[in-house]
Amino acid sequence: MYRRAHVLLISLAAIMGVLAVIAAVSLDKSLADPEGFLGPSWLRLPLLLLGAFLLDMLPRALWLSRLDPRKMPGIVRDRVRDHWTRERLTLVVIGLVSFYITYVSYRNLKSLLPFVMGDKKYDYELHLLDEALFWGHDPAIVLHSVLGTDVAAHFLSLIYLWFLPLVPLAVTGWLIWSREISYGYWFVSSQVVCWTLGTASYYALPTLGPGFEYPAPYFSLAHTPTADLMKSLAYSRQGVLLGGVEGAVQSVAGFASLHCGVTLLVALMVQHTIRNRVVHWIFWANFGVTIVATLYFGWHYVADDVAGILIALLSFYVGGVVSGQKFIKHHVVTTEDAERARLAAAAAGEPTPSGSTTA
Repeated sequence: MYRRAHVLLISLAAIMGVLAVIAAVSLDKSLADPEGFLGPSWLRLPLLLLGAFLLDMLPRALWLSRLDPRKMPGIVRDRVRDHWTRERLTLVVIGLVSFYITYVSYRNLKSLLPFVMGDKKYDYELHLLDEALFWGHDPAIVLHSVLGTDVAAHFLSLIYLWFLPLVPLAVTGWLIWSREISYGYWFVSSQVVCWTLGTASYYALPTLGPGFEYPAPYFSLAHTPTADLMKSLAYSRQGVLLGGVEGAVQSVAGFASLHCGVTLLVALMVQHTIRNRVVHWIFWANFGVTIVATLYFGWHYVADDVAGILIALLSFYVGGVVSGQKFIKHHVVTTEDAERARLAAAAAGEPTPSGSTTA
């Protein structure tokens, strides 16, 4: 049923993995397993899945059993039978492995970017474009003047760094708790496409970002964890490029902004697969504030953010196509909506709704 999603996930993961290996071997570099939220990525995602499984089971078992240990095994068995079906397990395994390979390959290909592209970069051109868009002013300086450099810096730093746990938590959540299996495939397929296109964009238009190439405007900002992160990435980059540090990665690349791309992609998925309007507003606000933060701290140029948004929109559509969603003009009809409409029409003795394009 989800063969197209399987083909896309496995193919992109294989392509990214092969490209990472070829690049590393050609440059006589070793592949790295970058550390992140909850430790190394090979341990991080399995731990998240185990934690999510326990979170799915334990509260349910405790609540429904009224703390009676004799009832808990039956409750767990019922949940496993009803929710952890063969289709769900297939989604979890293929989705997790494909995302893991894609993400680790992305980190390695990003790290190897300066060795492949050399000194070629387009920061000057994108900096001039920023000033043209802001009538001769640096967009970061404009934001500093409007928002200030203290309270706003701490708030924007919090939102910007929330991205780090957001990605693994969101992938885990949609793989395990999506109301429909197709939603899980939609989410993880979109993510794999987004990270793959983001990697390609780094090589298509290599940049460092204004905070690294033109750091002076950001010295006046209050000290925040985001400033520490930027400093750490700068030191890591120098260590990899000049010191030949093995097992480390350099993570500096500006175009396109995957902070914008991924946060928009999550907001779109929330909008179309979760029914709670409050949750919709939270994730749309997160996307909007993230855009501001990328410019405020100098992570990205305006063009980086625009490119990230375009990548997210394309990834959202491709993920919908391979997961069996339906797209009509100005609207996305999920598989659940389409089935509900079909059953309602059949019950009323009306023709099955048509006119939509099968994704």
